[in-house]
Amino acid sequence: MLLSLAIWLPIAWGGILLALGRDEQAKAVRWLALIGAIAGFLVTLPLIAGFDTSTAAMQFVEKASWIERFNIHYHLGVDGISMWFVPLTAFITIIVVISAWEVIETRVNQYMGAFLILSGMMVGVFSALDGMLFYVFFEATLIPMYIIIGVWGGPRRVYAAFKFFLYTLAGSLLTLVALLYLYFQSGGSFDIQTWHKLPLPLNAQALLFFAFFAAFAVKVPMWPVHTWLPDAHVEAPTGGSVVLAAIMLKLGAYGFLRFSLPIAPDAAREYAGFIIALSLIAVLYIGVVALVQRDMKKLVAYSSVAHMGFVTLGFFMFNELGVAGGLVQMIAHGFVSGAMFLCIGVLYDRVHSREIADYGGVVNTMPKFTMFAVLFAMANCGLPATAGFVGEWMVILGAVKFNFWIGFLAATSLIFGAAYSLWMVKRVYFGAIANDHVRELKDINGREYLMLAVLAVAVLWMGLHPKPFTDVMHQSVTELLKHVAVSKIQ
Repeated sequence: MLLSLAIWLPIAWGGILLALGRDEQAKAVRWLALIGAIAGFLVTLPLIAGFDTSTAAMQFVEKASWIERFNIHYHLGVDGISMWFVPLTAFITIIVVISAWEVIETRVNQYMGAFLILSGMMVGVFSALDGMLFYVFFEATLIPMYIIIGVWGGPRRVYAAFKFFLYTLAGSLLTLVALLYLYFQSGGSFDIQTWHKLPLPLNAQALLFFAFFAAFAVKVPMWPVHTWLPDAHVEAPTGGSVVLAAIMLKLGAYGFLRFSLPIAPDAAREYAGFIIALSLIAVLYIGVVALVQRDMKKLVAYSSVAHMGFVTLGFFMFNELGVAGGLVQMIAHGFVSGAMFLCIGVLYDRVHSREIADYGGVVNTMPKFTMFAVLFAMANCGLPATAGFVGEWMVILGAVKFNFWIGFLAATSLIFGAAYSLWMVKRVYFGAIANDHVRELKDINGREYLMLAVLAVAVLWMGLHPKPFTDVMHQSVTELLKHVAVSKIQ
């Protein structure tokens, strides 16, 4: 029941908020949304407390018949690969609700409701063990995010929302074909774990691998199908950018581990070089692209593409350091990128500009805020003792173990991360006060301080003590690598 609660409680609560319907009730709506988000997070805590780290088996499993005629089940469960993303999703939802407290003044119920519904759907993606149930949740997440960008976004919000929707939907259609093929190959089953055991010829595996790649690579997003992300981030409201970076990008990376590698292991090994090449282009080339950005949101958006490049790089080197490092990087990026976008949102709410040139000397008027912003920027460029360091370092070690020169190139990319992060910090936060807008700034209030402080604790905690995260994923990662190492060719 825990996973069902984690999915349907926020969805039902969001539906209630949508029904409330008037802006004069905004204050009550905000409090109700916060209560719903906290309740959604609290029901995920027993998952952490009760998770057995000694087994790779699915835990907290729920199964009931859904569409009997086609043998489709409401089948949920989590293992070490998916478990941390359930509480992470619920946690980020609380932060998003708090961040919008004073900023969103119109259609408050719809804004809060959309995020709560989106939260439940994303938990559904990470929990689904039935292929069709996964696909329904995976596609359903597009609807609330499309509305969030299209209604509360910037001047080019409609263009950005359409681009986001079309890119991600187009890729997913091939995945639906792959799911139907697996359904017939398995004798009429949508059970994902049954699909993992199917002996498939290499040509079928190759077609399946690229069908899944079409959806998951766009979602990550990998180079060169990443162009929708900067537009979506720039036009999305702050909460939309936070959820997009912190959780939605992880749906694609998670798909590689749940579908691509275990269902088509021979094809995964065959085309690993192709994925590694795309990942290295992402971490190197996109790092250079981030260096020349003048818009803070675009800079952080491109840095997200580079950081997610580390994730896919780690997954396709087929050693535990790489895969576990990629998973740790996904969680760390959820904290760090979410915090970076919140910091940009704090400045935008005051100055109504994201241009780096419009700032300078912010530390003089907002010292408390600058303390948090610099911490998150340092984590973004992989400073030791922060969350941003752990995953990247594990992936680099795994890359060196796989091939020294791949590890060398991946490590070199950290220079670009430090360059664009420090470049932004220097021009936005330090130096003399650059203009009257900055001179009139007021430091963060209690609500903003709480929001950033909680994320700062998470970033430092994960950086200093990553063991709870790696312990949970160890058995599942080991089992996955054993599975991928054995040929499934008929």
